Amino acid sequence: MDIVWQWLGLWFSAFSSATILPGTSDVVLLAFVNANPQLWLGALLLATLGNGMGGMVSYGMGRMVPDKHRPSERIHGWIQKYGVWALLMSWVPFVGDGLAIAAGWLRLNFWLSSLMLVLGKFARYAVLVLGFFAVI
Repeated sequence: MDIVWQWLGLWFSAFSSATILPGTSDVVLLAFVNANPQLWLGALLLATLGNGMGGMVSYGMGRMVPDKHRPSERIHGWIQKYGVWALLMSWVPFVGDGLAIAAGWLRLNFWLSSLMLVLGKFARYAVLVLGFFAVI
């Protein structure tokens, strides 16, 4: 039963880290992989799924923001310049939440936004996990 709680904790940490809630998904993912190295791929995929779902919650929050309230100029500029591709950087702390919210506010395509969010988050977690194994 202990492993079930570890999986749930990993998912929740990844999910909350991609919203405006504070989270520590990097630390939780690496702790999980350290305790269960044979499950590294599943952990990578679950963290990506949770973080992607949290990013889509932020996207949904952006869709609910009235048109008269716009994201910060910096975030808005990135989205205007790069479009959905900017969401590949949604893993960046502080900025990433704003990118997902801005994408929702600007009504960028939901499916492309989801794909870019997940790809960016997967790349980040893959670098973390592979870097962890390279160090130990």
